[in-house]
Amino acid sequence: MTSTPDTVVLVHGLWVHGIVMALMRRRLERDGFRVFAYSYPSVRLGFVENAARLARYCRDMGALRSHFIGHSLGGLIVLRMLEEAPDVVPRRVILAGTPVAGSHAARRLARLPGGSAALGRSMMEWIEPRPLVCSTGCDIGVIAGRMPVGAGRIVAPDLPAPHDGAVSVEETRLPAMRDHIVLNVSHSGMLVSRAVAHQIDAFLRDGAFDKADGEWRMADGKRRKAEG
Repeated sequence: MTSTPDTVVLVHGLWVHGIVMALMRRRLERDGFRVFAYSYPSVRLGFVENAARLARYCRDMGALRSHFIGHSLGGLIVLRMLEEAPDVVPRRVILAGTPVAGSHAARRLARLPGGSAALGRSMMEWIEPRPLVCSTGCDIGVIAGRMPVGAGRIVAPDLPAPHDGAVSVEETRLPAMRDHIVLNVSHSGMLVSRAVAHQIDAFLRDGAFDKADGEWRMADGKRRKAEG
């Protein structure tokens, strides 16, 4: 008897469409997962509205017991959805470059002419973050980047290092996370990185990131250099 593959829902970040998750989707499908790439209006609609839309999408797709992978703002949408939709019970959640502790770069951009409009309603609602609580008891893994390449350096040259060009490593830390890893990748580069795809696959299967030489990882609150 062939077992039913686990379902994964991919949620993109600000200013883009679900098509940007296409390579990640293909890689996960090759690894045996059933994958959906969700698209939402990241600028036009607010935080709560987008979270509610994601919950409806999961219900319509029959994906109430899925894994979730959120990139940047997408991770915040996933966490907010889990607060508001008790019928959506995730298996595992991965946040990639998600500014759970607030976004220094976004605050800088919001002060510039037209910056608030560019950030859109969802991100502006996250300028002053509040604690996000995932009460489902699911495993949460966090991937951060340390390749400082991206537009965030232009609007926020004082972005605290290490960072991925848009989000600092410290901004990605969530108290409820089970594991945390920092990879040599930029914010946008996470979407096409083989290393990120490998770590996503490892966490979805084992609930922990794979150890790799030269990478910093954190588990159970302890930061250490991973051993090969």
